Amino acid sequence: MIDTHAHLTSRFNRETGDIDGVDYVILAGSSFVDSIENIKLAKNDKKLLAGVGIHPQEVSKEVDEAINNLDKLLIENKNIVAVGECGLEYVDQIDKDLQVKFFEKQIELSLKYDKALIVHSRKATDDTLEILKKYQNLRGVIHCYSGGKKRIDQFLKLSREWYFGIDGNLTYESGLEEIVKFLPQDRLVLETDSPFLTPIPHRGEKNRPEYIRYIYQKVSEIWGKSIKDTENIIDDNAKKLFRIIR
Repeated sequence: MIDTHAHLTSRFNRETGDIDGVDYVILAGSSFVDSIENIKLAKNDKKLLAGVGIHPQEVSKEVDEAINNLDKLLIENKNIVAVGECGLEYVDQIDKDLQVKFFEKQIELSLKYDKALIVHSRKATDDTLEILKKYQNLRGVIHCYSGGKKRIDQFLKLSREWYFGIDGNLTYESGLEEIVKFLPQDRLVLETDSPFLTPIPHRGEKNRPEYIRYIYQKVSEIWGKSIKDTENIIDDNAKKLFRIIR
């Protein structure tokens, strides 16, 4: 099983043993400091694969400096598997133009270094789509997909290597069950977004990558497939997206 989106850096208080039973965990980068720590964590544990990026809540006026710092990390660390999470979040008072600049610059980094792009889009699905449509040959995932059925086809048209991340809220939100039924099975990856979005039966607790199994189990029920067959399909998707060849 592969958790394709987790936050395990020191500010998120990772706990010992929280990746038991998981083959790989993709570490999403939410700031430059977290990105550096992701790289260090991945060097010390073969199950952990580093992403580097700047979350829309972490953007600053120093756009060029921030992007140059990420660029340097990508040059110096060949084992990085993803750029992001990056994107748009239209919540509270925000600077949309600044978020767009950071998003576009990180898309360009993902293309420059041929890395998967992890996209965060909260209350900004239509703008996210319009930005992504400007680029060719993208390979990426919409993290914690919440864009509804009507936009799925538009995302699928972006490229043949575009995926949808579904999280622990699948275990308690019926609307997401309908999304999973509607999605092509070869475009689905699963995420915990640890330490957030904890699935049932641990809802209300801090989330952990090992809880990814509950999301796999829920998908197997929705698909009417065995857990083994479900795992094979979803793990194959994740390996293609992040180029996991170990």
